[in-house]
Amino acid sequence: MEKFNIAGIEINRVSFFELFFNKTMFLAYILLAFGVFGIYEIILERYFLLTANAFDAGLHQGSKDVALAMREAIFGAGGEVKRESPWSLYIVNYMYMIYTGSGIIFLVTLAELVNFEILKKRAAGFLTLGLAMVFAGLFTIIFDLNMLNMQWMLLTPNIGSGMWLMLPLYLIYIPFVMFEIYLLLTDNKKLVKKIALVILVVGIFIDIAEYYIQAKLFDMNTARHLWTTYPNLPLYFILSSFLAAVGVMILYSFIAYKNNSKDDFDLLLRTLRRLALILIFVIAFYEAVSFLFIDKKWASVILFEGFAYQFYLYIVLAIVLPLLTIVFQLIRRNVNNFLMIFMSLSIIIGSYISRYIFVYGGNAYPMSDRFGTGFQKYSEYEIINSFIYNIPPISEICIVIGSFGVAIAVYKIFDSLLSVSKVREH
Repeated sequence: MEKFNIAGIEINRVSFFELFFNKTMFLAYILLAFGVFGIYEIILERYFLLTANAFDAGLHQGSKDVALAMREAIFGAGGEVKRESPWSLYIVNYMYMIYTGSGIIFLVTLAELVNFEILKKRAAGFLTLGLAMVFAGLFTIIFDLNMLNMQWMLLTPNIGSGMWLMLPLYLIYIPFVMFEIYLLLTDNKKLVKKIALVILVVGIFIDIAEYYIQAKLFDMNTARHLWTTYPNLPLYFILSSFLAAVGVMILYSFIAYKNNSKDDFDLLLRTLRRLALILIFVIAFYEAVSFLFIDKKWASVILFEGFAYQFYLYIVLAIVLPLLTIVFQLIRRNVNNFLMIFMSLSIIIGSYISRYIFVYGGNAYPMSDRFGTGFQKYSEYEIINSFIYNIPPISEICIVIGSFGVAIAVYKIFDSLLSVSKVREH
């Protein structure tokens, strides 16, 4: 393939048609079409419902339209984010995409730092995959934050807010990861030798800072005792994201590297399998211990009540089945491709369910019982339940599906131009 060089990086000379009209991009477009529909739905709900346009309520008190608008305002019938459950599927998907993508980047950075050759040779592809998932997570959170009002994050900065801290975090984090990818691809070896170690060490600290800020975002919700009583939340986010990251990395390896030499490919799978085994034991221990610290009401809801089915499904998919497949392969002393793909998909689905439980389980109660007199009401007109669960609306589901299209499109464009999936000796 013909190439040209810019700033020390070889870029593939591909046509517009080859870049944007291929099988992978068509898959991305299908997923993005769902996202576009979801965006249309939330714009309709947020800006064109009766609630948003009932400006003549005082002048037309008997109007049927005004009455319906007031019903929407009081009982939360309108809008995809309910007041009694403000964090929803947007946050679930944001957490999964951001944490898993960051987990991939973190693991690859560690592999580079300790000179772990099998992962180092594929670092560019893995880092690009992680970055693509970060973009997918940001795509989701934009619509949770209400994109038409995001300018206030710039106009009224609040450095004590976990939500606001995400803004400078990603303004630093994304360019930094892109610079890491640049160092892996560039032919300027003198520059790489001078700053590689510094960049890797700084990258570790930036990754840790990201997890700390994300944990702070949850820990500041004092009314949500599932989040505030979870032991060492940043560490939990790091370890759980590593397991999800390994699941994604195994599936990606089959897509990108299955045509490499068998010995090299098997070594890669054995390495990821060994890492998955360690993380499964760590996460299982962490989950068992954490429920000794979590608020009893929330623990009861997750273990025995509203989220029991999802919780045990998560345990089976993310921990039990992967562990059994690994043990079976170790006994047989081989790498079974079918079982590896099965394990990968099981971890991916199971870890996604765990994020769902964390967010929706954290919203299980409307507010804290801080005065010991029962859960506080939002208004006189609302019925307070001891347990709350709102099924995600179609707009959220479509935007989440669209985020997968974002990740696929971002990665494919990078790979088409820079061949990031190429195995590189360095």
